[in-house]
Amino acid sequence: MTASVRPQTMIAVSDVEKSSAWYCELLGAASGHGGPEYERIVVDGELILQLHRQESEHHHGTIGDPAQPLGNGVALWFELGSLEEAAARAAAMGATIQTGVHLNPNAHHHELWLRDPDGYLVVLAS
Repeated sequence: MTASVRPQTMIAVSDVEKSSAWYCELLGAASGHGGPEYERIVVDGELILQLHRQESEHHHGTIGDPAQPLGNGVALWFELGSLEEAAARAAAMGATIQTGVHLNPNAHHHELWLRDPDGYLVVLAS
């Protein structure tokens, strides 16, 4: 029997509602939870990203070191059906573009590299 493994990435953010709006607009996603401390970002009912307020401890303690900058050393990759549509949404949002749409010669697909409101590197791939 093969076990099914699905990622459930969670990142610490400074403002859950702001980050939720940013990711939902960029990815054409929806809120699956809502609120100022925790969010589930979903596409077609499937969880693609969890957001957790940096200062909130809950039952598990904080998920990040508040002495370290958010986003440092993390890249979030999303494969999309239409990179062109996502690039247009990113431009309309005024998103911070790190590297415009380009061909990744190693992966043989096109990518767009952005920074989210907390500085996380977000890579959109075709």
